[in-house]
Amino acid sequence: MNLQKIIQTIKEFDTIIIHRHIRPDPDALGSQAGLKEMIKHSFPEKQVYVVGEDDPSFTFLVKMDQIDDALYKDALVIVCDTANTARISDDRYDLGKQIIKIDHHPNVDIYGDLQWVDPTYSSTSEMICQLFTDAKTVGFQLNDAAARLLYAGIVGDTGRFLFPNTTTRTFQFASELVTYEFDRPALYAGIYNMADKIARLSGYMLQHFERSSSGMSMVKLTKEVLDMYDIAPSETGQLVGVLGDIEGIKAWALFIEEADMIRVRLRSKGPTINGIASKYNGGGHPLASGATVYTWEEADLLIADLEKACIAF
Repeated sequence: MNLQKIIQTIKEFDTIIIHRHIRPDPDALGSQAGLKEMIKHSFPEKQVYVVGEDDPSFTFLVKMDQIDDALYKDALVIVCDTANTARISDDRYDLGKQIIKIDHHPNVDIYGDLQWVDPTYSSTSEMICQLFTDAKTVGFQLNDAAARLLYAGIVGDTGRFLFPNTTTRTFQFASELVTYEFDRPALYAGIYNMADKIARLSGYMLQHFERSSSGMSMVKLTKEVLDMYDIAPSETGQLVGVLGDIEGIKAWALFIEEADMIRVRLRSKGPTINGIASKYNGGGHPLASGATVYTWEEADLLIADLEKACIAF
């Protein structure tokens, strides 16, 4: 593991630019911005930036910095929570002097000068907590802002501590983070409160989902359906868990039609699905993955593969 080398490298650089994956979730943002807040609080003289597209759903957590290309000269680039280079938000990541990868997804795409990849962690935010624990003796400090962001990332990727990736280590770090001052109810509200139109679309999903005898389930959100509810594809992130509490469902796929592709969100209560995701231009965790298809015919092929996985489980 390169953790000690990563800690030393962070100390050595004066300019640090932190990236994460496109279409961010709370863990991508929490690990990215939580790491920034920790470094800035520990070493105020350093220039530390977070970059990537802003997601309106999560600007309550953090807003991205707007920086010039020139800042990458002699900078350390850290990429959080991103398994493969194709999904890194802001393609300037390779302009820096050195790249560090910190991620809890399976290490399919090996990139960076230093890597710390460990799928046993519930989230990359939990990994940043580990980094802090190991780095306290060399001057690293945590503050309220960093604790809030890291807690948000852990909560998001564990489904409020309900997913099986939650471990005793997860609870230990969470218990340490809540000793800092931040508004937990407001944080939960920001992540989980649904707009009226999103709630109505979830009702549509519950009325129109399909389920097979094997426990495979799916629902298709076409452009027409999204337009009917005045919802952009980027606003559908909260809907991936809607089918998760339905009795008898083992694994499910949510298809979201965009302008030139169909985004697929895959979730499972048992069958391994990241292999299926990899087959269809994606990847992720054994029980939570994402993919991309380009026609509804290709979507049907993915559904057939998901059906096979449920039958075999």
